[in-house]
Amino acid sequence: MGAALLLGLTLALLFALLPFSVFLPAYAFPAREEGETRLHFLDVGQGDCTAVEFADGEVLVVDAGDGSFFHNNKILRYIKGLRPTRLSLLLTHADADHYGGFRALLRSFDVETFYLPLYPAEGEEYSALLEQAEREGCAAVHITRYGKIEGEGGYAVCISPRSEEETDDNDASTVLYLNFGGVTALLCGDISSAREKLLVREYALTPDIFDSGDCTVRAEEIDILKAPHHGSSDASSQEFLELLRPENYIVSCGRDNGYRFPAGEALARFRAASPDGNIYRTDELGDIVVRIANGSYTISAREEL
Repeated sequence: MGAALLLGLTLALLFALLPFSVFLPAYAFPAREEGETRLHFLDVGQGDCTAVEFADGEVLVVDAGDGSFFHNNKILRYIKGLRPTRLSLLLTHADADHYGGFRALLRSFDVETFYLPLYPAEGEEYSALLEQAEREGCAAVHITRYGKIEGEGGYAVCISPRSEEETDDNDASTVLYLNFGGVTALLCGDISSAREKLLVREYALTPDIFDSGDCTVRAEEIDILKAPHHGSSDASSQEFLELLRPENYIVSCGRDNGYRFPAGEALARFRAASPDGNIYRTDELGDIVVRIANGSYTISAREEL
């Protein structure tokens, strides 16, 4: 057998036995500084994917895009580039543009925990996702209010949904409050203004209503708000924004998307609530990275790192 033929057969066998992701090149990132944490808002078109990177290299991936070949490969390259010491996944709610890429992550990485929403989706694709998570042996946990995820340098607390009595998949989205040494962020999934106003009313009762043990939740003056529902006009209500007073808004949306997100009405409310605030959009900037260290932070496009 010729050497060229033997090499070809060997390569063919490797491609057959190893997952495609093995051959994808990782994105390059600067090394984290001592104690630094990072938030990564990935550009996955009209979908959602956020990577929360703790100071020890643990990574929590919140949502994973629409499952398209291009976006899956991008997410895999991105997570490979972060070189996670441990990896967990969290699905805010069971819409395809949020859960589509999780099967690729489950195939390609050792996943420690998969946090699932209370309100499941019907259909073969979502069922296949759950079956794969079970095959891979990662712990499946349903997360609701007061559920928390702690890591070196920060923590995440679920402030919504409250119970298993949810009837709307968008409003049952997991809402995560993040605190990294006093720098705070809120990830809102696809909640609507109705759920936002409910959270505002609850918070008005007592400011410790969302606290989970030693992990406190203070909703006023949020540093970074990931705009609910991709900047839909049916979210980001005036009451919600006036409580949070975000310094910065992150909008995850696709270029020239058919929904015309972010809506002009939502952008106007952002500016009214935070006249000096900044609006960062994945359709304009691509991937957006927040670097947090020593109680301060910077926000930039990934390509500018």
